[in-house]
Order: sequence, then structure tokens, then C-alpha cells
Amino acid sequence: MRFSVLASGSTGNAIYVATDRVSVLIDVGITGKQAEAALQTIGVNPADLSAILVTHEHVDHIKGVGVMARRYDLPIYANEKTWAELNGQIGTIKEDQKRLFAVGEKQELEDLGIESFGISHDAAEPMGFCFYHGKKKLSVATDLGYVSDRIKETIRGADAYVFESNHDVELLRMSQYPWSIKRRILSDVGHLSNEAAGDALIDCLTGGAERVYLAHLSKENNIIDLARLTVKNILEEKGLAVGNDVHLRDTYPDRPTKLEEL
Repeated sequence: MRFSVLASGSTGNAIYVATDRVSVLIDVGITGKQAEAALQTIGVNPADLSAILVTHEHVDHIKGVGVMARRYDLPIYANEKTWAELNGQIGTIKEDQKRLFAVGEKQELEDLGIESFGISHDAAEPMGFCFYHGKKKLSVATDLGYVSDRIKETIRGADAYVFESNHDVELLRMSQYPWSIKRRILSDVGHLSNEAAGDALIDCLTGGAERVYLAHLSKENNIIDLARLTVKNILEEKGLAVGNDVHLRDTYPDRPTKLEEL
């Protein structure tokens, strides 16, 4: 199983996951042109894509979904409540391209197993995904107001994680955001702070050299080095050696991560 975080952050999110038989995008929150360029950067022909999975309907996750689906005749998988929101936002999609993927459901696309799980966020019915191929597992969990025990149990034991580390609490509190926006971000249906990300990862990691991609960083209220350092300190306080027991990876709003293989 191969994957790359094509774009991650407040301005747009997209992830590529593939086996030798199937390749999918999780969200396309960037333009179609940007998605194509990111895929080409990691050596992937967009024409070889198999499907798009949608976590929720916020624009930083769906901006290019319609364009990519129409351009490459791709099926789009989302749950019923998300589809109800998507129908007015992504343009005309043929009926045979609309597929259902319920929260808590498991499906197989060729040799790629996919499991969805519900998350706490202010969208219609947001969800994350775990991917399985052979004995390998990839867990994708962003846009989390908080991480429940159920989510931890679902994502635990992965070989790699794409995990939200959205903001530094003090940077957010000092920012020029209106208090209503700050309150939303800090709420149980908002976004995960660096500290909360580190604390949640403690309950998921085994120390088996897992790779953790810190994702969905706020452009205004976070810094890549700060997110990495905060999570690193929390993990090491609990006895996990970063660089040995676990490997932290950065993600970027404007370029893809290296194509990794599990």
C-alpha cells in the first residue's frame, strides 16, 4: 500500500492511497489543477485513479471533488447525510457515480479494505477512514473536535497515521479571530490542538516505528516546527523515542509528501 498527503491544512486537503490494483483520493479540497499537479509530482497519472472518498462537505475537503470526478469519470463515495450537502456544492454528478459509504461500514475496492468511522466535527455526518492491504494498516483522522475511546480503538495498531494537529491553543487565543470562531475551533466539534493530538496518539501508538503525519495545520494558528515539537515532547514524556519508536512527518498545504510504501 502506497500513500501521499497531497495537500493538508486550512486551505485544502487531499490524500492519495493506492495498491497495485486500485488508487483512491480521500477528499479533494484543492482545485482539480492543483490535485493533478500534486499527483504528477509523486509520479501518478490522474487517469489511473479509481475513486474519491469524501470525509465531509466542508469546502477545504471538496473544492475539487466534482471537477476530478467529471474529468476522470470517478465514482464518489460518501454517506447519505454528506451526499445531501454535496449535491448543491460540487456540480452535476451522474447517478452512477454516486456511491454510498455509511459510517461504521467496511467495503473493499479490489484489494484495498476500507473502514469508515464517525468523528466529532461540525458537519452533517463527518467520518474518517482506515485502509487495509495485506497486514498493513493506514489510519486517517482529521477534523476532530476530540478523540473518543471508540475512535482510538478503531485507528489503533496502524503502521501509519495521518492525524490532525490543527492549532496551538495559545496562538489561537491570541489570534485576531473573532471569539465565535475561536470557540468553535476549541469545541468538541472543532479541531484538535497539538497537545490534544499528542495525548491521543499516546493511546494509539505501540512503539513499533509507526509513521505519524501531522495534518490539517492551521495557517494562522500553528507552525510546523511547533506542532512537531509539541507532539514529540508529549510522546517522549510517555517513553516513546521519536525517530526510533515512532517517526513524525510533516505535511504541507502547497505540496505533496513523498510517496511512501507500507
